Amino acid sequence: MLLLPRMSSNLARLLLLLLFAFSICDAVALPGPISDRHRSAALELFAPQHGSFASLEESYEALRIFEILAVREKPDVRATTCPKVLENLVSSTPLKDLFYALKVNGILKCKVNGDIFKDIASRLKATVKDSKTLVDLYYSIGSLLLIKDQASDVDVLLADADGTFHSIKALSQSDGKWRYTDKPESSTYAAGLALEALAGVITLASSEIDQSKVNLVKNDILKLFDSIEKYDDGTFYFDEKLVGGHEHQGSISTTSSVVRGVFAFAAVTSGKINLPGDKILGLAKFFLGIGIPGDAKDLFNQIESLALLESNRQVVFQEQHIVVKISIPLILSLPASVYSLSNKDQLKVRVNTVLGSAAPPLTVKLVRAFSTVAKDSAVIQNKDLKYDQNSGHHVLDVLPDKVDVGIYVFVFEMVLHDADGEKVYATGGQIHVPIYVTGIVKVSNAEIAVLDNDLGSIETQKTLDLAGNDIVSLSANHLQKFRFSFQLTTPRGHAFMPHQAFLKLKHETKYEHIFVVGNAGKKFEIVLDFLGLVEKFYYLSGRYDIELTVGDAVMENSFLRPLGHLELDLPEAPTSKAPRLPPLAVDPYTRYGPKAEITHLFRTPEKRPPTQLSLIFLSLTLLPLIGFLVGLLRLGVNLRNFPSSAAPATYAILFHLGIAAVLVLYVLFWLKLDLFTTLKTTALLGVFLLFVGHRILSHLATASAKLKSA
Repeated sequence: MLLLPRMSSNLARLLLLLLFAFSICDAVALPGPISDRHRSAALELFAPQHGSFASLEESYEALRIFEILAVREKPDVRATTCPKVLENLVSSTPLKDLFYALKVNGILKCKVNGDIFKDIASRLKATVKDSKTLVDLYYSIGSLLLIKDQASDVDVLLADADGTFHSIKALSQSDGKWRYTDKPESSTYAAGLALEALAGVITLASSEIDQSKVNLVKNDILKLFDSIEKYDDGTFYFDEKLVGGHEHQGSISTTSSVVRGVFAFAAVTSGKINLPGDKILGLAKFFLGIGIPGDAKDLFNQIESLALLESNRQVVFQEQHIVVKISIPLILSLPASVYSLSNKDQLKVRVNTVLGSAAPPLTVKLVRAFSTVAKDSAVIQNKDLKYDQNSGHHVLDVLPDKVDVGIYVFVFEMVLHDADGEKVYATGGQIHVPIYVTGIVKVSNAEIAVLDNDLGSIETQKTLDLAGNDIVSLSANHLQKFRFSFQLTTPRGHAFMPHQAFLKLKHETKYEHIFVVGNAGKKFEIVLDFLGLVEKFYYLSGRYDIELTVGDAVMENSFLRPLGHLELDLPEAPTSKAPRLPPLAVDPYTRYGPKAEITHLFRTPEKRPPTQLSLIFLSLTLLPLIGFLVGLLRLGVNLRNFPSSAAPATYAILFHLGIAAVLVLYVLFWLKLDLFTTLKTTALLGVFLLFVGHRILSHLATASAKLKSA
């Protein structure tokens, strides 16, 4: 028996909720193919601003996604995008902008003069010849390929294709990665760019590239896939380490770059690239397992990569010979991973390609199914699922009697009807899927009793219908025991062991004690000896509310219900060693509730003098200024002594301006400035007035001395 004396009042409820939520999350269905949710996300993430996208790169990504997903209500950006395309084609723009301008033009089919393509092609050929970096070669060769598709009459063939091929291949590393330049740092992302560029060189070559060089690149691809990362569920992906001088690429963009490069190279070379089918299927799982990315670039990489993984469907057979160079992954998915025995749910499985297209004729076989608590004992073996043509699902109508409520692992296998299909499609072998089988658990034989501590005889015993609303009222003292028991039975009639079974006693002062209800065989029972619990109960006598919590992820009728109350008489606490009551647990949700209202009394304003007295005082303060002005008039102030030469006149003007500035500062102090700001400013003006005043007074003294001597 485990005692948990200080737990939150909401703990039992939270345990039930969290238990169910976390357990079901562990049984998330396998990722399915592309759906309408991806189309909605594409329209949301690629929404044009003011009728156009921010850049031609973003324009291409949006148009390409809309094209792959066959989005019907896509925005019309032709009127605003084509002028940008023409502007970039005509002007000497960077290679990247030119590349995306041609990509956008390939989709929108803007009206471009043929002479523009010829001029661009000649410039690009010169760039290819002189380029030393992988990025420049990638954009230049890619642009020439796009011109080849958009203007067939333009000469885009490379005169020295072998030399260009060698220049790109020289940047490769022994592990299948590539370098951007002649610097030693290698990159997985750069490998994808290099493979695309090499594919373009093969297409643009005026003569056939040496097959031995092509085979070397195929070996590089195999080496690259040897370093692929893997998750435990069979998901494969490429990751990128930080490469100096280049933007770091995440796993999505890196994996997408490799997929684009490998498929581009496979499309222009003869023979099959011997990539394992499980790795191709693992790449598909990686992109589908992402779900719906929240970033536009990640969504583009996901959708385009999945489109490439399915692109071979268009060239499966030619003249009755299989020409698929890379296997096409088939995705097995389940609409749900939780099935109810009470509702007699059918087990349904769907098989599609990554973009949701129909799979070839096949049979889904349930190889075996076993419980997670008894992995060596199979409850289902070698069961073929029936194919429903109307829904497109492979169905198991009824779960066998051996399948009871619990957590199982179902092992599926796809068997293609066509024997040659294994050369075309990647099925992934046996696929393990976690399945939750739920049901209504019967609660019976519930008894609650108070026992005599010495003899163990029953003083009070009552039966409860836990499915109903029975409430009991009991009383006991510290010399007695409390016993509660019940049984749980599954829909198949077996004993059921829930993940959580708690009994809570809550005192009227809000102190609560939670006990774990243990089981003995088919029976759940808990016995509380109050004599040994008086200190744990802090010697608190009075009423204790009794509450039972039973919960499990596969139990459809998990419950939390009150059983009644118990009047408990405990001895008084000893004065010397009595345990101190701990502080009550604070409900964390109270911090978000309404706060107490703050009432503040402002100080009563002090009495002010009458308005007439204030005006009289203001008049008195103005008398010195009036006297000063009258004195100036009586003295006959004039400008006869004002200096006439430049330097003394400047000092005189600055001196009077300084005096005026001091007067203005006094006014500002009266209106808005504080004392410290006024004093600092006055000190600066005082130094200025001292300097210019000394100069002008020295000049006046010198002038007066000259007049006297004359």
